[in-house]
Parts: sequence; C-alpha cells; structure tokens
Amino acid sequence: MRILLAEDEADLNRIITRKLTSDGYCVDSCYSGSEAIDFLETVDYDVVILDIMMPELDGYGVLRHMRNTGKSVPVLFLTAKDSVAERVRGLDSGADDYLTKPFSFEELAARIRVMTRKRFDISVNMLQVGDLMLDTVSHTVKRGENEITLSVKEYNLLEYLMLNKGIVLSREKIEDHIWNFEYEGGTNVVDVYISYLRKKIDGNCQDKLIHTVRGRGYMIKEKV
Repeated sequence: MRILLAEDEADLNRIITRKLTSDGYCVDSCYSGSEAIDFLETVDYDVVILDIMMPELDGYGVLRHMRNTGKSVPVLFLTAKDSVAERVRGLDSGADDYLTKPFSFEELAARIRVMTRKRFDISVNMLQVGDLMLDTVSHTVKRGENEITLSVKEYNLLEYLMLNKGIVLSREKIEDHIWNFEYEGGTNVVDVYISYLRKKIDGNCQDKLIHTVRGRGYMIKEKV
C-alpha cells in the first residue's frame, strides 16, 4: 500500500518512513501541510498519516482540504496533542484514527491495517483467492500447503492484487500504488514483477490465478 506521511520532526519522519518501508509499505514523506497537499493532488494514497502541528498549514487544514475536494482516503492523526478534547476534535474533523506521541510502531502498524481493511471492505487480516492465502500481519504467503517466499515488492504487488480481487488494475494504477516518487526504474517494471509473481504463485498449477486483460492491465481471480 502507498502511504503519505506528513511529519515536520525530521528525525521522527525518517524513523517512521524507514520502519514503514521495512514493513513493505511504499512511503512518500514530507514536512509541511502545503507539501502534503502537493502530494495529495498527484497520487491516490491508501492511507495518510498527518501530524497536527506543522508549518504553513496544520494537519486540520490538510484534512479539511482533502475532504472538501472529495478525497475519502483514511487519515490518521499522529500528534503530541493528547487531551480528550483534541482527540475528539481530530475525529470529529474527519480523521479515521488518532495516535498520540510517543507511540509504539507495532500499534501504528496495527492501526494502518485496520484502516486498510475498512478502505477495501474486508474484515480480517487474511486474504484469500482460491487456495492462495496471504497473511497481512506476518506477511506469509501460501498456495495450498506450500509456503511461497516473495521479495518485498513481489509481496506488495500480490497484496494489492488480492485486495482488489476480481478487479482489473491498469499498469499505471499498480505502479502508482507500489512505487513511490523516488523510483527511477524502467517503464516495464510492472510487467517484470507480474512475471516474477506468476512463476512463484501459478508456476505449474493447473488453475492460474493471475490474469492479463489485454489492453487494460492485470487482475487476480479464482477459477469459476
């Protein structure tokens, strides 16, 4: 999933970005509210994490802009403001969650998973397509009884396909959600990683799960 992090404390920003990236998320980070809006006007994020006290435009202003422009992406406020009144204000202003500093990264990761489940209308951390199972907590993947080892990007791509089971995803949409602005790879990167996944997921299996829809993109679905 692709996450936008807006946090003006440089050290904390780097730590959170590094942790989320190591957990397999694609992260764009910035340090002010105005930068956050610039990112939001370019990319359709899956989760947005906002500090409240930021220069130029605070987190409330960013959230207000998002909701006024029709962006329904889940938002988590990450802030040192820990009073009940501030938490109520944050949630009433349209945020989906509110986490106060200091915090544990395990809790942050769990809250992101909750927001992701809501966004994709799923109720559990286990995704399934046919006999293919993906655990979003442990990041383990199995097809039948066989555990499959994936790279971080292969896992990210598979998770995104499974979250959108039965939906055709264009190459552009996949690239926007799996790679951030720092990526400088080739233009056929999606095709390359789809090929990697096919070898590991479908291999010699009779029932193929990953499908190409000519002229439109890729999708994952079980045999009907």
